[in-house]
Amino acid sequence: MRVLGIGTDITECLRIAQMIERHGDLFINRVFTPVEIQYCQTRKQSTQHFAGRWAAKEATLKAIGTGWVRGISWRDIEIRNEPSGKPVAAFRGGICEVLERLQIQEILISISHCRSHATAYALALGKEGTTEDD
Repeated sequence: MRVLGIGTDITECLRIAQMIERHGDLFINRVFTPVEIQYCQTRKQSTQHFAGRWAAKEATLKAIGTGWVRGISWRDIEIRNEPSGKPVAAFRGGICEVLERLQIQEILISISHCRSHATAYALALGKEGTTEDD
């Protein structure tokens, strides 16, 4: 596999907590999928987990190099966990077309968080020899 892009993001957990407090389910359901919501809400420090997923979604868009373009929504990127705890990115909707066009086959994710901040790193991978111009 060839590295086609990298992305990183850091966010303040307090910022996400304030968004949840201010906008409640409207915010949560706009940004996170049911799988993400269920995962985060069952964790002791749910805000840190929501913030980590927020950062992972931002890092993913940086890794593919598009940012928030028309046709991609927050819920097109879903951060799941394997039984081992490893975070993995799953995609649906508008982002799938972008990933196909850029020949990105996989995005590896790493998330870390503490009381004050959450950070994530994303690595976009494609077939060996793949370029955007192919």
